[in-house]
Amino acid sequence: MTDGIQLLSPDDFPALLREIPDRPKRLYLRGKLPSEDARYLAVVGSRAMSPYGRRACRYLVEGLRGYPVVIVSGLAYGVDAESHKAALNAGLTTIGVPGSGLDWNVLYPKANVGLAREILSSGGCLLSEEKPEAKTMDYMFPKRNRIMAGLSHATLVVEAKEKSGTLITARLVTEYNRELLVVPGSIFDESSRGAHQFLRMGATAATCPEDILVALGIVKREGAASLTELREDLSEEERRVFEIISSPVSRDELMQALEIPITDANVLLSTMEIKGLIVEELGVVRIR
Repeated sequence: MTDGIQLLSPDDFPALLREIPDRPKRLYLRGKLPSEDARYLAVVGSRAMSPYGRRACRYLVEGLRGYPVVIVSGLAYGVDAESHKAALNAGLTTIGVPGSGLDWNVLYPKANVGLAREILSSGGCLLSEEKPEAKTMDYMFPKRNRIMAGLSHATLVVEAKEKSGTLITARLVTEYNRELLVVPGSIFDESSRGAHQFLRMGATAATCPEDILVALGIVKREGAASLTELREDLSEEERRVFEIISSPVSRDELMQALEIPITDANVLLSTMEIKGLIVEELGVVRIR
């Protein structure tokens, strides 16, 4: 193939994808397939995600930093794009499975072409069943959903309404006998009603990164060293902040736990934010 796109036959597919009964007859690949020694996690959800959904997606995906996890998603707006970005921020390899061909002129959506290029430059790849020049059509999205579910050891649903394409992927995950995780949402929020259906059917509630690690069969590293070993140049004060925010906490809680003068704490947190170590959103501080 030209323009960096390769044609894969079923013998070249990742082993998990070869297992599903409705596997594709061919796949087009741009980039390089990640190692099959890693555990693949598909992340799916609403295109019109809420601020809560965005925050949950970032927290859960970026919480997998340093673990052998590959993030698979559909490159679309909303949860898809957010999961790819969170993976890149955390240094995780990510795979985009768009509902179109892989030629740059037709890649959907156009707004995420830059994100697709960043995925490739970071060692990830793009996969599609469609011919490279195929423009997106509605029927392509359910088809690509089975590829994401088939590639992955587990699938995480962040937000989904009662009538949502995300639910197609979730049903496929159960049919393929793979792990299904769901982010619980507000009982008053329409964007969580579809996802809650699967919780009632026995899906695993994902409330922290550790829930995902368990579903993927990955043993969690113990203690604060698991965070600091990834950043050996941290000062003692910065290590202390990492210990406290191993799970996101409010700024007020963090300030109290640090037990240092408020002025010093503000300088410390501002410096860490400038260095890209932490991020604060809506008064909550988390590891970037």
